[in-house]
Amino acid sequence: MRSVQAYQELFSAHLSSLSFEKKPKGLYEPISYIMQLGGKRMRPVLALMACEAMGKEPISALGVASAVELFHNFTLLHDDIMDGATLRRGQQTVHQKWDVNTGILSGDALLVTAYQQLNSYDDALFSALTKLLSETAILVCEGQQYDVDFETRDNVSIDEYILMIRLKTAVLLGCALHMGALVGQASVDIADSLYKFGVNLGIAFQLQDDLLDAFGDSKTFGKKVGGDIVENKKTILYHLTRAHATAKDLTDFEQLMSSKPKDESQKIKAVKAIYESTDVRRRTTEQVMAYTKTALDALNQSSLANNKIAYFTAFAEELMVRTK
Repeated sequence: MRSVQAYQELFSAHLSSLSFEKKPKGLYEPISYIMQLGGKRMRPVLALMACEAMGKEPISALGVASAVELFHNFTLLHDDIMDGATLRRGQQTVHQKWDVNTGILSGDALLVTAYQQLNSYDDALFSALTKLLSETAILVCEGQQYDVDFETRDNVSIDEYILMIRLKTAVLLGCALHMGALVGQASVDIADSLYKFGVNLGIAFQLQDDLLDAFGDSKTFGKKVGGDIVENKKTILYHLTRAHATAKDLTDFEQLMSSKPKDESQKIKAVKAIYESTDVRRRTTEQVMAYTKTALDALNQSSLANNKIAYFTAFAEELMVRTK
């Protein structure tokens, strides 16, 4: 097994070989733009790691790694439009830099391009990989719809929120690991365990993202800090605040989280003050740790070799202390 940086470099070199310098320029230039914005490349790295953990060279999994990363960026293009987001990875979102129609169409092309990355595999493997990606894709769409629905609902439960992030975010991490394992010819037991590891790690990752949205540094986070507060999103911090706030704080909090003030900074400051008084930062961190433990339990209960379990464990622990 290699360092995460080595996997990132391997994937980045491969991604550079996928040319989007095509015509019409208006379709492909936005794709090239978002793919060059970087990011952690966590999903392709997981696919490469899973493949090598099975004893095969990670280069064999570059096709599935590309498929999941291109698919992920397709979801970002459309998600940014739906959220009205202005920044992605610290830069203008595609629909801000160009326009909404461009974001939609370039996103569609990116989705098709993602599936094309699987064409290099033999028929049997191609069929299994395509089926898995398609099943995952519809789950991601379901998660996105729940996210949209929750914006206008006042009675979203914490379990519903966890289901939403499981579908919208976490299943793609599980898919990346499962696809890499399939390329590596993993047993059903190990492939399933890696999938469960990825899904639970994905939930922990999103909960950490919720925390960073409120308490992160905009210089490293890559997005506007407090964006979820401004958009009245019912994140894990929202649910934990409702569960633990005093009566007065709860009244103030509910008023704030149903408002659209002109001065967004004042709203962010007021909500964060309630977060602090309710000890939401610690409570959220505990949730992150709990889902990380569930992820690691899935590996420890599998037949994966101890040294491989240790590698994935180190990766998970490093991910959970990130600042961006």
